[in-house]
Amino acid sequence: MKIAILGTGMVGKAHAGRLVALGHEVALGTQDVEATKKSDKPDNAGQLFADWLAKNQSVQLMPFHEAAEFGDIIINALSGEVSVLVLTGLNQQIGKKIVIDIANPLDFSHGFPPTLSVSNTDSLGEQLQAAIPKARVVKAFNTLTAALQVEPSLIASGEHALFISGNDAVAKQQVTELAESYGWHTIIDLGDISTARGSEMYLPLWLRLMDALGTPMFNIAIIK
Repeated sequence: MKIAILGTGMVGKAHAGRLVALGHEVALGTQDVEATKKSDKPDNAGQLFADWLAKNQSVQLMPFHEAAEFGDIIINALSGEVSVLVLTGLNQQIGKKIVIDIANPLDFSHGFPPTLSVSNTDSLGEQLQAAIPKARVVKAFNTLTAALQVEPSLIASGEHALFISGNDAVAKQQVTELAESYGWHTIIDLGDISTARGSEMYLPLWLRLMDALGTPMFNIAIIK
């Protein structure tokens, strides 16, 4: 399958590497290809993008519009603050494709920890669905650090939960199958895209847990 990932940060790179290992054709979308290749800004793990790309040469780097055209499925791994703007501009290329929205509406304007730019009565997932109405937006993977998103077995033998939200049942099934290929066993369908409010509003707690635990390598297990 051809999968396009919008965003070249830690999350985008984590999914790109895992998807290639699973046999998919992968393109990373960026605003400026040459600038991204030459960037001297390391990610949160201290890695330069050029160094990562040299080790992952099968991953294609494309402008956003070419990546959106390329992918059968599109993963939004952009920051929450630019997601709606960028994807709105790709409406024609995206069409009716599945868009897996990993982003969170984090507002860092007042420092760390961030607040949410939208909550309670709306969500970033809903805003994206409204901005690209023909697309089938599925909120997923946004409650975990990048490494766990693509390899849940790194903690508790993978016995913890992934949440998804979306209006289209077929799209959610395809995202579920993709997640299962990553190794996810417990995938909980919260309901329509409005339920993304819940998973996004978990982020303030996630940030406090990361600080208290001293690591992002944790997740929720649901016991009933």
